[in-house]
Order: sequence, then structure tokens, then C-alpha cells
Amino acid sequence: MALTIVTGSDNAGHGHKSALKELLENDPRVGKVIDVGVAGREDNELYPNIAVAAAEKVAAGEADRALLVCGTGLGVAIAANKVSGIRAVTAHDLYSVQRSVLSNNAQVLCMGERVIGLELAKELVKVWLDLEFDPESSSAAKVHAICAYDGSLDK
Repeated sequence: MALTIVTGSDNAGHGHKSALKELLENDPRVGKVIDVGVAGREDNELYPNIAVAAAEKVAAGEADRALLVCGTGLGVAIAANKVSGIRAVTAHDLYSVQRSVLSNNAQVLCMGERVIGLELAKELVKVWLDLEFDPESSSAAKVHAICAYDGSLDK
């Protein structure tokens, strides 16, 4: 089943977001990419607005996952996590990307253009697309406990 991925960034993350969006659009594991902005470096839309728009699409079931980029990846993760049912993480290395899905069932991957090189970001996104949370894993109880805090147990 092909994934639907939402992409978004502020102007500080636009370069990486554009390249990663192209990578996603050309990946057979991805059926659809929804871009919620920004359109270019001159666009001054605030990253919280972009991150929440992306996270809301995932929470509503309009997309399977989201990939967000800002300068550090931290701000978009904080903003996306304000949406009920969303587990967003900032990850810039293989182990963190793996654990974000396998241990935490995170649906939103955040990266910082000022923190990670583009080629590494591309490789991490490729790995991320193959990861799937196992609801029978030893981490399931932890994810359940996280979801209990915001009332999103059914998401």
C-alpha cells in the first residue's frame, strides 16, 4: 500500500524540504505527497502554522505520515506535537529515525536544514519509509500510555 506523506517547512527548511519532496514523489512506496508550504525562501509563513497544518492532516487520516523541516527540526516538532494524536520527533541519525517509528510509533519526522546534510537526510528518509510500528511489540504499552495523556487512544 502506497503511503500518503505531507511535507512542510518554513523558509529556513525550504531547500531540504523541496529536495526531500522530490525524493518522495519519485519513490514507489509513496503514492501521494501533499505539500503544505512554504513555496520558497521568500515566504515568511511561521513554522508553527505549517507544522500544525501537516499534523492535522495526519491526525485526520488524510495522510499516513508527515516530513517537516525547519532550521533545526525542533520548532516544527514542538508545534506538530500540539495536535492530539500526533507523535513528532526530531531525528538526524539512523538509530533515532528507526526508534522513532519502531519504539514510539511516531508519524511525523522532523529535520533541521541547518543541522543535517542533504544527502544524509535523503538516506534517513529512505529508511523511514520502510519502518512500521508493531502493535504487538514491547513498546506498545508505552505508546498506549503516551496516547492516554491526550485522549488519542484510537488514533
